[in-house]
Amino acid sequence: MRLFVTTLAAGTALLAATSTSASAQQASLVYRLGKDTVAIEQFTRTATGMTGEMVQRSGAAVTRYQYTITLSKNGRPTTASVKRLNADGSLPPNTPSDTRFTVTADSIVRETVFADSTPRRAFAATQAMINLPTFIYGPTELLAGLAKTKAAVDSLPALGLTGNLGFTGITPAGGDSLRMRGGAYAMILRFDANQRLQSVDGSLTTNKSTGMRGAGSLDIAAIAKSMKPTGTLSLRETARGAFGQGGMVLIDYGRPSVRDRSVWGGTLVPFDSIWRTGANDATHLFTSRTLTMGDVVVPPGAYTLFVQHTRTGTWLIVNKQVGQWGTVYSAANDLARVPMQMSATPSHVEEFTIVVRAINPTRGTIEMSWGPSMMSVPFTATVGSAPAARP
Repeated sequence: MRLFVTTLAAGTALLAATSTSASAQQASLVYRLGKDTVAIEQFTRTATGMTGEMVQRSGAAVTRYQYTITLSKNGRPTTASVKRLNADGSLPPNTPSDTRFTVTADSIVRETVFADSTPRRAFAATQAMINLPTFIYGPTELLAGLAKTKAAVDSLPALGLTGNLGFTGITPAGGDSLRMRGGAYAMILRFDANQRLQSVDGSLTTNKSTGMRGAGSLDIAAIAKSMKPTGTLSLRETARGAFGQGGMVLIDYGRPSVRDRSVWGGTLVPFDSIWRTGANDATHLFTSRTLTMGDVVVPPGAYTLFVQHTRTGTWLIVNKQVGQWGTVYSAANDLARVPMQMSATPSHVEEFTIVVRAINPTRGTIEMSWGPSMMSVPFTATVGSAPAARP
């Protein structure tokens, strides 16, 4: 099995409960970005509880989580324990050795166990659930079973490893699919007739990972030891073009990889979605010249760039908001939408690449290449006035 990197920081996944069969059922879920494995989860469930372990690597660390849940007769969680470990099973420095939850009919309590203290927080909540980190999705089987009993599970109070009381839930997403609510990502979940989780799909989220069910009995400890930290993914890059004395056009962006996934109109840039034009922080355009793209005039200053790819054309969106994360987009701040031209690349482009190409001191193009295609827009660059005041 190949073990690869993940762009995903630990977030939250959902935990709830319903009755299960008396015999233990063991399974695993392997999560991938394209063909690359990013995390592995294994769990065992019985009529009275659930235990599991997950390992993932993200950035500079390989992280393991172990959890135990006990269930009441009506299938809801009564207690839980969650441990975060290094790849070798040791405890990371300055972290709790355990996080414990106690759930009653009208409250949920979290205790964070350190060597010298155990901070405790209690919250008033009816039929509360527990949120677990991203890539722990096995316990959603329990919530799916609860939904089958006609219980309302679209918005339930839930408490995670840190922070205040939030919510969690699942809602119909068409066919045999359910969509998660309240977690870090609105993953699509598919179950069989016995509420056994078959797949997890984050293709339409920024997570982009997919998980498939497999047999249990994996050696998670050995797998964790074989994983290697990967450092920062989707590194930042700056594309720069010079246009006469003092004339500069800069684009700062993140560079995600294809990883055997479909790009334009596919998994990575779905039709009609607003794409951040890269990864992580929003892609920023800085220009000291007035840029004219067709009939659109962009005064000197700083902007963010988004892309909308449709079946009838592709649009570069120049937005006046700056400094935000790449998924933060407000159409109210759009300066303009500019049509882009699509062409085939000479060869496959694995990492998203932007080029600011200077044709002469007053003419250039912005080119965005990824996978099999390039999107481009020509512009003229002329000396202009100071940036217009922003509303």
